[in-house]
Amino acid sequence: MSAEQIIEGEKFKKCADFHGHICPGLSTGYKAAEAAMEWLKENRSVDEEIVAIVETDACSADAVQVLTGCTFGKGNFIFRDYGKQVLTLLSRNTGKGVRVSMKGNVGRPDEEHMALIKKMISGDLTDEEQKRFQEMHLMRSKIILETPATELFTIEETTTQLPQKARIEPSVPCGICGEPVMKTKLENAGGKMICKGCLS
Repeated sequence: MSAEQIIEGEKFKKCADFHGHICPGLSTGYKAAEAAMEWLKENRSVDEEIVAIVETDACSADAVQVLTGCTFGKGNFIFRDYGKQVLTLLSRNTGKGVRVSMKGNVGRPDEEHMALIKKMISGDLTDEEQKRFQEMHLMRSKIILETPATELFTIEETTTQLPQKARIEPSVPCGICGEPVMKTKLENAGGKMICKGCLS
């Protein structure tokens, strides 16, 4: 399937709408999630059938949420702040898991693209540079979308243990701010049960 066909497809459009724009990171997450779901032979999670563990809070994580149906609110989307393009998907239906990790420098922008990214972050792009940045971003996205998943990622079975299902517990007031807090998230400090916000 060509990049244009993927971009025009319903699944990718949902990812782009959720994320807000098309970029190489979103495309990477799309490819990783598609590869992981195919490996697991699973459908999008309606409830907690699948658990996703991402090791980055960058753009790719948004595509993972859309395609897998794993979300923070359902308790089956777990973020580990490792700064790596790695996705682990676990199936509660089969007990199987797959880890999809980006290979080497596969997704690395070239020097011109990287320079434009830095200028964009600092807010220093001229109108002409902004246009070139968008062109390069789309071009890089298309390359990622057309590259076979096995060339982008190392895809391997994992024995990562499934986490407990999401817990619903009563809230109690923090001993300092008085705001309601899930009881199990309170900390004992000087005999008072207080929230982590008041601890910091």
